[in-house]
Amino acid sequence: MMDGGMAMGGGMMIGMGLVWLLTVVFLVLGIAAFIRYLRSK
Repeated sequence: MMDGGMAMGGGMMIGMGLVWLLTVVFLVLGIAAFIRYLRSK
């Protein structure tokens, strides 16, 4: 029973981690593109 709860919690943690990772990647890419755009002016 404890293992089942841990497995579910781990799955949720991994899912949240992936969402956070994607969010951070998009933010970094957006900032990099913005800086490049400002520099090209």
